[in-house]
Amino acid sequence: MPGHTLRNPLALLTPTMHKVLERMHRAQKVPMHAMTPQQARAAYAGAAEVLEIPGQAVDRVESFSVTARDGYDIPVRLYAPTGAGLPTLVYFHGGGFTIGSIATHDALCRRLSHLADCAVLSVDYRLAPEHKFPQAQDDAWDVVQWLASKGAAYGLDPKRIAVGGDSAGGTLSAVCAILARDAGLHLALQLLFYPGTAGHQDTPSHRRFAKGFVLEEPHITFFFEQYIRSAADRDDWRFAPLDGLRPDGDVADLSGVAPAWLGLAECDPLVDEGLAYADRLRMAGVAVDLDIYKGVVHEFIKMGRALPEAAQAHAAAARALREAFAI
Repeated sequence: MPGHTLRNPLALLTPTMHKVLERMHRAQKVPMHAMTPQQARAAYAGAAEVLEIPGQAVDRVESFSVTARDGYDIPVRLYAPTGAGLPTLVYFHGGGFTIGSIATHDALCRRLSHLADCAVLSVDYRLAPEHKFPQAQDDAWDVVQWLASKGAAYGLDPKRIAVGGDSAGGTLSAVCAILARDAGLHLALQLLFYPGTAGHQDTPSHRRFAKGFVLEEPHITFFFEQYIRSAADRDDWRFAPLDGLRPDGDVADLSGVAPAWLGLAECDPLVDEGLAYADRLRMAGVAVDLDIYKGVVHEFIKMGRALPEAAQAHAAAARALREAFAI
């Protein structure tokens, strides 16, 4: 269990997860932190579908752009069933604010749209190092606000909105939930797959799973160094909603934010901060549904070809969406 120290944390892995990691190790690819950000993006994109489930057919797929506050056109892709007045999940992909795209998370977004019978709006927010903190967060929030004000023109229900994402996308979602609360915008749910919520890699799980579990400590450092402008950004609540500070010097107040569903991987450096965020939400009176998937690693939701836990997490997330949207 998270928080329990084992002499050999590899013993926690499921047999199938162990085999997947062994195959990755035998491939002996250049580690991501040794690449340029551009090389890392290409490598991640090239491997995105290797373990992913085949793309689910959906009734409607439409690509367009949303204008950001600075005039930039943010690419988005809409996946939707037939009909109008559709509840919508705004989805932010993972990738340490540096890699990942609409394309790398296409199969996942298709799957969630199909299983939850809702629209999914996938967001290609701007990436680091070309665009530093807080650009990704600004883009994410701009798309949520656009959906609330103009989504009806695309057949979307502006009163039934959820935010969600994996890893860094989970960070963006959690912060958008706080911003929505502050703006008086009702969100039905925040859907967080192993979100990053802390500004420093100092929890026991960061030490326990620092090497050999897909997301390694050098990767996290690499991603953070691309995105943040200075060390001070680590302590900004928009980067670290768990323990970062607002301008008044206090941590973010979580009372009144949207209900949360969290899907965490047991063998993940981020698992402790995910648990801590769930605890903080509960202490603030927020309804929280927490699932911990035993014996799997960060990124497991994109390994559905190999891991049954991926399908289990997709189904649980879809149930949470359907309940939140009252479908």
